[in-house]
Amino acid sequence: MRKSIKRLASLAAGAVLAVGVLSACATDGGSDDGGSDAAAGEGASIALLLPESKTTRYEAFDRPLFEAKVAELGDYEIVYSNADQDAAKQQQQAESALAQGVSVMVLDPVDAEAAVSIVNAASAQGVPVVSYDRLIAGGDLAYYISFDNEKVGELQGTALVEKLDADGNGSGDILMVNGSPTDGNATLFKAGAHSVIDGSDLNVVAEFDTPDWSPDQAQEWVAGQLTQFGDDLVAVYAANDGTAGGAIAAMRAANIDPLPVVTGQDAEITAIQRIVAGDQYMTIYKAIKAEAELAAEIAVALANGEEVTGDVDVDGTPSTLLEPVVVTVDNIMDTVVADGFYTVEDICTAEYADACAAAGIE
Repeated sequence: MRKSIKRLASLAAGAVLAVGVLSACATDGGSDDGGSDAAAGEGASIALLLPESKTTRYEAFDRPLFEAKVAELGDYEIVYSNADQDAAKQQQQAESALAQGVSVMVLDPVDAEAAVSIVNAASAQGVPVVSYDRLIAGGDLAYYISFDNEKVGELQGTALVEKLDADGNGSGDILMVNGSPTDGNATLFKAGAHSVIDGSDLNVVAEFDTPDWSPDQAQEWVAGQLTQFGDDLVAVYAANDGTAGGAIAAMRAANIDPLPVVTGQDAEITAIQRIVAGDQYMTIYKAIKAEAELAAEIAVALANGEEVTGDVDVDGTPSTLLEPVVVTVDNIMDTVVADGFYTVEDICTAEYADACAAAGIE
């Protein structure tokens, strides 16, 4: 017996995405080679392997939201690990999870290429793998859940170009501080941003792929570039809020005033506060709650031996790609506050109270 289930993921700015998930009656799904029972049903264990903690979203949002949704869906054990941006460590964590007999693995890879060996090991034991947030570069994936990552870069680039055009700086010099070279998403962010910036009159004087998304390394690189280009820069494309914070710290230390236009991504609380204060122009808000909860639903369905189908196909894998949203000072109330991602009290601490009042955030 088969039935069709519609899962609705509420997105920022009121957008709603319908995701079709096809559910089939559970089979015994047992592996006859001594591996895990991939259709163990309620009581099964589900591995959640996240890549790092330098980006605050993973521990503050992804993990608790995923765990809460799984708990809501039934009695399942979560086997959790964070790799601290170490691909070898993530490999060990995956091997440990498989040795514990997990039924499903939700994996956000440190290194998209290296993670293929994890997928292959899981497949050999009959354990389906959900590629979470970052697309693993191969292997037999059961599902892929993320955002339209090239569109993230396009939105960043478009916001940057339009702001500079409005300010009369549309032909100035910019730096590009990209993400980690081992993160497949970073490649897509960069491609999306270049697709817009390269078609403008802006001049990219230098760019940097930031190892491990390290704010410290972003700061160090930007500081070095400022000795040559500091007086002429009109913008810094920063791929996420961590690298944006590093770039801004470097410019503050060099007494750059006013600061050039700076982009970001992830809607970290510190970035929202920098936007309120005028230090950062924009960030990208991604509805992590929708992403984490859908991952939990897919993982539970797979643990129960159900088939799942996505709304799109990415490299032969059923997938869901959620919509990213640009946040500037003008729509903070309509996005991160309206969605309950942050409260006004979270944003408008004493240091930012006056800036919040001036921006109408209250």
